[in-house]
Amino acid sequence: MRDDWRVLKVTVLLLPLAVGAAGGRLAAEEPVAKERATLEGHTDLVRCVAFSPDGKTLASAGADSTIVLWDIATGKEKADLKGFKGWIDCVVFSPDGKTLASASNEQTIKLWDIATKKQQAVLSGHIAAVCSVAFSPDGKMLASGSQDKRIRLWDVATGKEQTTLRGHTEMVMSVAFSPDGKTLASASWDKTIKLWEVETGKLQATLKADASFVNSVAFSPDGKTLASGGADGLVKLWDVATAKLQTTLKGHTYMVNSVAFSPEGKTLASASLDSTIKLWDVATEKELATLKGHTADVHSVVFSPDGKMLASASTDRTVKLWDVNLEAKKEK
Repeated sequence: MRDDWRVLKVTVLLLPLAVGAAGGRLAAEEPVAKERATLEGHTDLVRCVAFSPDGKTLASAGADSTIVLWDIATGKEKADLKGFKGWIDCVVFSPDGKTLASASNEQTIKLWDIATKKQQAVLSGHIAAVCSVAFSPDGKMLASGSQDKRIRLWDVATGKEQTTLRGHTEMVMSVAFSPDGKTLASASWDKTIKLWEVETGKLQATLKADASFVNSVAFSPDGKTLASGGADGLVKLWDVATAKLQTTLKGHTYMVNSVAFSPEGKTLASASLDSTIKLWDVATEKELATLKGHTADVHSVVFSPDGKMLASASTDRTVKLWDVNLEAKKEK
């Protein structure tokens, strides 16, 4: 571990002052989110970030073929997980926090023991780069989406493939389990989102995203809404029960790479190639804030388990931590 070049850079932002109707200065407004820290150490673009269930550890990975585990309290690196030849597209912790799954362009999924920092298993079966992985809520199953247009469901305990879901005609960029574990959503560059029944592997519905590649999907905590982000720069909210489009959130000026709900489900974060992160009020469908700080594409965004922090990964080789204060935008 090279502590000399893995450093924590903290950026202090000035808070804006509110201006009254007569032009007088009032008390400083508390922003919805402000940059807390920049974690530097990756030697190439960072593709993905994931919080551990207890919120104490952040995993990040990307084109430098390394997973870095960061201590959130100190901002320091805890460990490097190596053993890749290509870049890493996705990392995710198991619900119990004991295992980390990673997907890469090596066409495999690797499982890591967090306690020992050792590789547990390699899941092989895809015939192209694996773009996304997701644990089921009970941690017993892992779903993976690949450039081979397939979704595979794996038994975590045995490392064996349970089933393959076929239906997409282009690469599968994102997979997500519903909170009850009964439904799997998949997003593809075939311009559709598909909903699958996990137990039977049957296709339940196909959501058509018109002319846009779909890069990311995320279920709301209550499972009633599905968010998606696409190449058209739009964020869309879908009604899961009816498989109908509820609304479209406009604001990004370029492709949306990642969407994530806050733990209570009232706020949605989106990350874009326009180098910004946006926070949206799900109920009012209004933009709450635009977070600027990255100097290049933002590939991934995720809320901490308590919803008080946001992490983002970028082509600028950094991971940023943002303090989130959703109370700041409540009407008084």
